Amino acid sequence: MQFNLIAAFTIFIGSYLPLALILAVQDIPFSWWSRPICKIEYISDCDFIPFTNTWIALSFILISLLSVLFSNITLAKVTYPFKVKVKVKSSKGIPNDIINYVFPHVVSFMGISYDTPEKLLGFLVFLFWMFAITYKSGQIIMNPLLLMFGWKIYEATVDFNGHERDVRFLIKGDLSPGEYNIQKVQEFYIGQVNDND
Repeated sequence: MQFNLIAAFTIFIGSYLPLALILAVQDIPFSWWSRPICKIEYISDCDFIPFTNTWIALSFILISLLSVLFSNITLAKVTYPFKVKVKVKSSKGIPNDIINYVFPHVVSFMGISYDTPEKLLGFLVFLFWMFAITYKSGQIIMNPLLLMFGWKIYEATVDFNGHERDVRFLIKGDLSPGEYNIQKVQEFYIGQVNDND
């Protein structure tokens, strides 16, 4: 099974929610932070949207937030139509690809802001290249924000029809030895506990 391009891009963009928040905070003028706290009797005079580039800041946050939620829902609805089962013999948790994930966030502190459209455009080109590389290499599912919803990636030794293999396994929760229904998505096995036995 392969993610279609739209679903894959949605999962990819969802991993950049922290970057959207970083850029949004950088888009708030420093003078806004020194304003007094808004009181209920003066609520009509309050400014609740402090961003210099409001539409860009809010759009990026909303798109990435919806993408994270969509990613979680999509993975939770993976079907197991062929009743393929594997027996997990051993497993160990593996960290997500933190370098690829952290790099764009570090870059955001090096001069990228919504006020410099030429740098922002260059960064968008970089993101599209990153997407193309991760999609073609089968790594699109390595989204660290899925940890917030309980998804974990494991390196597991499994018995697959009498043949032992080492695979990467994505499951919601902990992966313990036992039998699982699986669906292969790109380079990962997505698993579900087999409750039939």
